[in-house]
Amino acid sequence: MKKTKKIIFNFIFFILLIVLTFSILLKDQNLLDIFNLFLASKKVYILIAIFCMFLYLFLEGVNMKRTIDVSGKRKVKLRSTFKYSLIGFFFSAITPAATGGQPMQIYYMHRDGVSVAKATLALLMNLCSFQIITISMALISLIFCGEYLEGGMIALFVVGVALNTTALALLLIGIFSKRLPMWFINVAIKIMRKLKIRNVDQKEEKLKSELQKYHGSSKYIKDHKKIIFKILATTLVQILIYYSIPYWVYRSVGFNTESIIKIIALQSMLYATVSGIPLPGAVGVSESGFLNIFKNIFIGGTISGAMLLNRGVSFYLYVIISGIVVVVNLFRAKKDDKELQKAKENEVTQS
Repeated sequence: MKKTKKIIFNFIFFILLIVLTFSILLKDQNLLDIFNLFLASKKVYILIAIFCMFLYLFLEGVNMKRTIDVSGKRKVKLRSTFKYSLIGFFFSAITPAATGGQPMQIYYMHRDGVSVAKATLALLMNLCSFQIITISMALISLIFCGEYLEGGMIALFVVGVALNTTALALLLIGIFSKRLPMWFINVAIKIMRKLKIRNVDQKEEKLKSELQKYHGSSKYIKDHKKIIFKILATTLVQILIYYSIPYWVYRSVGFNTESIIKIIALQSMLYATVSGIPLPGAVGVSESGFLNIFKNIFIGGTISGAMLLNRGVSFYLYVIISGIVVVVNLFRAKKDDKELQKAKENEVTQS
């Protein structure tokens, strides 16, 4: 019940943030012109952009399956890992700094029989490869397209890259270090003892047991280095597809002079700039950042409409789709829990 209330609260805050963002960004815009731009846009390119976003999420599921399958005997279905990808996308979108995505993915994997250790390792591998690719692309793009960053965007870019680099360092420690995770557990146990939390010994035993399983899975990954290169290669394709979405929006509104490589480079800098801002879905900063970086690309008064199309395709549409997936899975989980409870009651009655 508390979890459901928190989800509803985050979602309401997320909606209010969207309303505030667009009321500020579009207050001086002619909404009829933006609407006419939508009507005149080439729908085939919008469909390509929508498909690119689908592929981006699908490939995340591919990498999850790859890690889970290689780190143990139990195999998972691709449709299940795609479901985890959508669930992660939704909860990352509605929680500050995307903090809700990974815990909810672990929760649903655990419900489906994937151990916490394997689920954690799969997500850490995904996050680590994602950070390596996004940071590398942002820095390379800065060399060739740095002039498109102006004013406050330069400072935000530096902060974004610094935060993502720090996160990458912590992820690498989490995957390959044995001492630091154990240190974190020991500190957590000490705090729990001081707070006089119940069953601390059981919690400590469980945490250390999961850590041992995690290190066992992690060692298996390190012994199979090919899997790391496959994950990195898949992530590179995934990110290139995702960063190409503004290009298809660019083509949809009638432009064709700028190359896809240049627009991918600009999008990589934009992502690095806004990803460090701790707002749900980076709402507000993503939209204003797009207007700033792409203002010389989408000319002739098309920038506001292009921004709406881009964010609609790459974010808001899939928030709706992933939200539907979450609701369906919540109802299924409740149904499964009721059936399990009935089965236990029947066993008690028969005995």
